[in-house]
Amino acid sequence: MKSIYLLLLSVMMVWGFNVSAIKILVAEIDPILLTSIRIFTAGVGVLIALSFMKILRLPTKKELSTICYIFLFNVVAHHALMGVGLLYTTGVNGGLIVGLGPLLTMVLSTFLLSKKVTYIKGAGFLLGFTGVIITTLAGPGGVSGISIGDLFVFFSIAAQAYSFILIGKLNPSLDPRLLTGYMLVIGSVFIFVISMVVETEPAQIIQLFNMKMMGVFLFSALICTAFGHMVYNFATKHVGPAETAIFINFNTFFAILGASLFLKESIYMEHILGLLFIVSGVLLGTGAVEYLMNKRKRRHQTLKKQSM
Repeated sequence: MKSIYLLLLSVMMVWGFNVSAIKILVAEIDPILLTSIRIFTAGVGVLIALSFMKILRLPTKKELSTICYIFLFNVVAHHALMGVGLLYTTGVNGGLIVGLGPLLTMVLSTFLLSKKVTYIKGAGFLLGFTGVIITTLAGPGGVSGISIGDLFVFFSIAAQAYSFILIGKLNPSLDPRLLTGYMLVIGSVFIFVISMVVETEPAQIIQLFNMKMMGVFLFSALICTAFGHMVYNFATKHVGPAETAIFINFNTFFAILGASLFLKESIYMEHILGLLFIVSGVLLGTGAVEYLMNKRKRRHQTLKKQSM
């Protein structure tokens, strides 16, 4: 179990650092064009890995229609909005808003799947969104410092959260790792077409031939997206979504750390305060605290019965 926790922690670290990696890349290459190539590389990487694991197969017609429905939100909207958003906001702000993902998923599942809202989860929702407000107001600009990039990143996370609801409702029979690989590849082609429609200059890709840029690109595509998603799905299957939600908070921490180390961005007290609110909100709003409390209660009852 310890090895799985270490794997989860490593995924949170690379996902957090990926915010800085994407911000570095979109500063030199059109974000939509970059996203299409980055996601395609990640998808191909996933499928190659799955072929070595002997679980690669073609999807059925029904599975393919499900993939095409989900990838519009999970890949196209999420990754394209994220790329554009990070072009117009700071890495610190982006990282903090990304940390709201599990909470947004729980909010949407409450409304769309009619899930019960407890007082603890309600408090979590309030804390999490308060944290985002504090974060977007951070810095010398105050209210005027809120950028369109903050909104794009927020909508990016909302689109991904909605895709998780779709996966839960449609319950595709495809292995989640295969689902991820096919969504990334098909979605990347769709994003590339969009980039051509908005008259992106494909020649910008020559920027990736720079040694530093290529290293950042491969780290983002293969390590963060391909490897990260495969390990995350594997770990979630073994430890459960509630305990995984606790680790999501490390993603936010590493995103802030990465922005400070790699982008040399300033971290204000408002960012730290926003982080505390978001972490508290995720722990309460996703049901992680209730899960751990119930788990501890059941263990105590079991030990009590055994001692009688």
